[in-house]
Formats: sequence, structure tokens, C-alpha cells
Amino acid sequence: MALLATQDLTIRFGGHVAVNAVTCSFEPGTLTAIVGPNGAGKTTYFNLISGQLKASAGKVTLGGRDLSSLPASERTRAGLGRAFQLTNLFPRLTVLENVRLAVQAAREGAHHRGLNLWSVWSDHKALLERADEILESVALADKEDELVANLPHGDQRKLEVALLMALEPQVFMFDEPTAGMNAAEAPVILDLIRRLKADRSKTILLVEHKMDVVRELADRIIVLHNGALVADGKPAEVIASPIVQEAYLGVSKETA
Repeated sequence: MALLATQDLTIRFGGHVAVNAVTCSFEPGTLTAIVGPNGAGKTTYFNLISGQLKASAGKVTLGGRDLSSLPASERTRAGLGRAFQLTNLFPRLTVLENVRLAVQAAREGAHHRGLNLWSVWSDHKALLERADEILESVALADKEDELVANLPHGDQRKLEVALLMALEPQVFMFDEPTAGMNAAEAPVILDLIRRLKADRSKTILLVEHKMDVVRELADRIIVLHNGALVADGKPAEVIASPIVQEAYLGVSKETA
């Protein structure tokens, strides 16, 4: 049973169709990599799903609920989690305070209560324990007292994943999660995604250029080219298909 689905999802910028009637569904327990050449529409498709862009046509559903008219913040509350939405949530607060507030927002959202920053001590203690646990898992426990604004790029990316984990979404969306990270930092993020993938109740979408990462993590690959969905299937089959060899890897039929 699909948790997330797009139906004929389309966006036009003037005369240019950036995403062209993409119909696709995503199931819990599956990590789907979205690949394609530059300008193929991958990030635009992500933006349409998460609500950063409003579709010209088509719809996005989560658990059968139509999210198409909702802004990004409402889609997050509905269970769609996208890492970059959370960047610089509170740059003037510490790493720990950022994660604690995200844990608190998720808990209170689940209980349909207003955000109360002065909750009783037992709640406060539980929030801190959960925040500490998340920071430990993203290898940021030693930076918990740092201001977010002062973190280097790699640590900011790790914090994005921590905030996303704190919100406990049904769908995790990662757009090139290791971009700009050095060789020592990237494995931490990939290990986190691997661990999230072990939770079979979660659905994970990953836009990624690095094919070694795609081969290792993906259960399924979909390929966008000129805004259209051109391939969908198991990684080995999709990577070997002529359309991917030509469109993504730049190998023509004559030379393949």
C-alpha cells in the first residue's frame, strides 16, 4: 500500500515544463533514489512534493489525504519531512536547544496541544533525554552547547538530519544529503540514512548524484529526464537500462 503518491504532478515556468505529469507512488519500508542529469527536474519534483512550489496541475497525497493545497509547514505537520526545510530554524540558539524544540514540537503536535516552552519538569527531562539521544546518533553530542550559526557546513547538515529525526515524520526526504561534506563527514549521514531505512514503517526519498551511494542504499530507482519519469525499477536493472546509460551517464547507444 503506497503511503505517498503523486498523480500527474506538473509545473510550468512560462513555456517550460519543468516537471511533466509525473505519476509515482512510494511505499513504507522502501528507499527510493531519484536520479537524472542536471536540469532533469529532480529537486523541482521534491519541491512540489514538500510544498516549496505550487503545482500547475496534478496532486500529492499522503496516506490517501490530498496535500496539494497545503503549504510546506502544513505538509510537515502531516508527516512529510524534508531536511533543508529545517535549516537555520534557530541560528541564535544552541544545537541542543534546536533539537529539544523540534522534539517538543513533535510531541505536542501529536497531542494537539499548543507549544508550551515552560512544560513541567518531567516532560522537560524526557525532551532533553530524547534530544541527547538524537545528538549522539548524529555525532553532535560534543557540540550541543555551540550556537547553530557558528557550526561548520558539515555539522549543519548533520543537525538538519537530527531535526528531521526529532520531528518523527512518516516520509524522510533527502536532497543530496552529503553535498559539500568532506570524506570524513559523509559516512555519518549515510549511516543515519541506513539506520532510518531499517525502520520498515518509514518511507525514504533520496535525490543523489553519487551512484555508489545510490547503489548501496536504494531499494528502487526512478529516473527523471526533461521533467518526465523515464525509468522505474530495481537499481541494477535501471542503472543498466539504455535510457539511463544515455541520459544520466552520457553514454550513447552507439558507444554503449
